[in-house]
Amino acid sequence: MRTINFTPNPLKGTKTSGWKAPFRGLGVIIFALFFTQTHAQDTVRYVGQTLSNVDYHHGQLSPAVGVHNIQVFRANREHPELAGGTNWTYNHAPMLAYWNNTFYLQYLSNPVGEHVPPGQTLLLTSKDGYKWSTPTIIFPPYKVPDGWKKAGRPEVAKDLYAVMHQRMGFFVATNKRLLTLAFYGLVMGPKDDPNDGNGIGRVVREIYPDGKFGPIYFIRNNTSWDKLKSAYPFYTSSKDKGFVDACDELLGNTLMMQQWIEEADRNDPLISLKKDVKAFSYYHLPDNRVVGLWKHALTTISKDNGKTWQYNPLRAPGFVNSNAKIWGQKTSDGQYATVYNPSEFRWPLAVSTGKDGLNYTNLLLVNGEITSLRYGGAYKSYGPQYVRGIEEGNGTPPDGNLWVTYSMNKEDIWVSSIPVPITDEVKTHANDVFALLPAGEELKNWNIYSPLQATAQMETVGGTKALVLRDKDKFDFAKAERVIPDSKKVTVEFSIVPQQVNKGTLQIEFQDAQGNAAVRLMFDADSLFKAKVGYRDSNIQKYEAGKQYDVRIELDRDKRMFTTFVNGQSKGNRLFFAPVASFRRVVFRTGAVRRFPDADTPTDQSYDLLKAGDQDAEAVFVIKSFKTSGLQSRVE
Repeated sequence: MRTINFTPNPLKGTKTSGWKAPFRGLGVIIFALFFTQTHAQDTVRYVGQTLSNVDYHHGQLSPAVGVHNIQVFRANREHPELAGGTNWTYNHAPMLAYWNNTFYLQYLSNPVGEHVPPGQTLLLTSKDGYKWSTPTIIFPPYKVPDGWKKAGRPEVAKDLYAVMHQRMGFFVATNKRLLTLAFYGLVMGPKDDPNDGNGIGRVVREIYPDGKFGPIYFIRNNTSWDKLKSAYPFYTSSKDKGFVDACDELLGNTLMMQQWIEEADRNDPLISLKKDVKAFSYYHLPDNRVVGLWKHALTTISKDNGKTWQYNPLRAPGFVNSNAKIWGQKTSDGQYATVYNPSEFRWPLAVSTGKDGLNYTNLLLVNGEITSLRYGGAYKSYGPQYVRGIEEGNGTPPDGNLWVTYSMNKEDIWVSSIPVPITDEVKTHANDVFALLPAGEELKNWNIYSPLQATAQMETVGGTKALVLRDKDKFDFAKAERVIPDSKKVTVEFSIVPQQVNKGTLQIEFQDAQGNAAVRLMFDADSLFKAKVGYRDSNIQKYEAGKQYDVRIELDRDKRMFTTFVNGQSKGNRLFFAPVASFRRVVFRTGAVRRFPDADTPTDQSYDLLKAGDQDAEAVFVIKSFKTSGLQSRVE
């Protein structure tokens, strides 16, 4: 038998006999298929077709229906009384838990910029996720002993305070104790980092059911730190056995310890995966394996609750995520969700869902707004970012929704409630007469963007329930958005009462699924009700404060025209200012569309905005009802 050279890829260059070659090649193919299938099964991946467009703050993503974005803290340097008594303007890295029928949210804070001391950690609470307490300092600024030196740095501490840096905020022990934790790191000077393994240590205290706090203890110090110089005792000195047991349980939880990797000693035996990965998030699959996620959408799988990992973290195929956190969890309907910024920037905030926890099939909008960054500071990135949800074991809100928290511009703190099951479709037309809807369900199909100084919420006005948009925020707006059945011809009706004519504005847009508007109406600050027509605005009529206006808009995609009726009177036909394929969203917004920042905006903002702490005079718009229906042909 004649011998030939056979070089099947990937065994390129291998010599073998002619009769062995086909079998070896077949073996390679079989092995490759087996490896591919195994790899596909064991790797989180995005298999959907939707991608985010960074040229839009909303990424041109279709919204997950019913998401409520609620601002819980708004920074204010000039008027700390409007910010719970604090005037620090770097606020970031929030964490969330639900315990004792209460939401708990902690975040870290510095006076101006990232990694610039001093630092502290604060706590807010809420019974319903919408109304939040003012912040309370739970881990105060920590004075570094004068004369302290950090390995590898030339500086000597003098009147220096620690900087806080933590990727984990809460732990609910099996004995029902709630612990909150933070980390004191050292930043000796420029270009130093608090999470290099040479900090002071991690602190812990208990949150009691009555809302009070236990003493602060260290639960783990860096070995480079001199414990004799610690300002707080070690947790084992506590006489509360239940507290000590809870701390011991935490230290024995490998998955919880994995979250400590960045600040811990680089050879800390409590950390199982000692790799240069950041911001660990995890969840369990139906077969009890654990999915690990890190920044850049790095991922791997563990079969033994994090003690070992199947492979070094790799980029999850199909996922787009840069140096920002990604959150993953099982949702109350038995499916899975990841929440993250699907771009190389920190906008928009989106959710992707999957049935099996490995294959994610869609990409929907959670928060597509970027308010003005009012206060400059080191490394303050634009956008809704650093998202965290409620970890396994740290509570389950009774509404079954997916709750997440994040910072906006590393300045303000937000939460989002994402209804489960997560969808971007509405099958039936709207018939929202708010006074007639069950209490607590009025806005279940509405997407809300509600800053503290520009709220979008249900209120009772004149004895009747209504959706009320208020706005006194100089740099932000309130927004309420209704997803409707996809329609080429549609009638939209709403009843609205503007409470003023000389201040504020309400823009009403009729958009496609990606947020492209074809029609914009405006109740403007010059007492005129207008429509945008190309470059110019077209006056519809004057309006009066306190008067109800029943508006009906008939939209025809094919003709690119709409007809406006006010209180039953026709106000004529007008052309769309931009074409759309169909209508899917109606937006009520107390401000103009924002297009700053964009992908070309300089990364760091070093300046403060003029009158950053001021408020505008409040404008109020009361929406009593909202209805949609298919457009019926009519005789002109």
